[in-house]
Amino acid sequence: MTTTTDLSGITSRPGRRGLTADDLAELYAAHRLSLVRLALLLVDDRASAEDVVQDAFASLAGRLHQVREPHAALGYLRTSVVNGSRSALRRRRTARGYVPPAEAEPPGPDDRAVLAEEHREVLAGLDRLAPRQREVLVLRYWSGLSEAEIAEACGISRGSVKSTASRALDALELILKGEGR
Repeated sequence: MTTTTDLSGITSRPGRRGLTADDLAELYAAHRLSLVRLALLLVDDRASAEDVVQDAFASLAGRLHQVREPHAALGYLRTSVVNGSRSALRRRRTARGYVPPAEAEPPGPDDRAVLAEEHREVLAGLDRLAPRQREVLVLRYWSGLSEAEIAEACGISRGSVKSTASRALDALELILKGEGR
């Protein structure tokens, strides 16, 4: 059987379709350094350049059966390295532009006093609700139970939990606005 070597460095055999793992190994040995140099010129960072080339070869490894001609593999790798370099630069630009949110200042004495007063108002409003409504709201918002857990704890259906919670919130809103009972 006659074999020839094309520009990609892969030995091609007549009648063969797709690339093999051996072809990929040959490509890697023959072109990894030149592809890393290409990526390095684009991303200006050796670690990123090596990552880009690694990703390009990994992507090609997943598509070996789709590449029909060996010389197309090298073109695919070059294109993949250029696109990967662009993506790396975009990620780097985005990361540099990110400004973490400012840390919130701890609440001062005035803030704590206002919050304490709001809590007292809510607790007083809860006392004015019907017992079942108060139970459902306390189990849901203070205990963090799910509708199913509340239903089991109160001995009612999940639908009753939903409707009771909805009515209780409406009633509590009216109480807190000063319009209720």
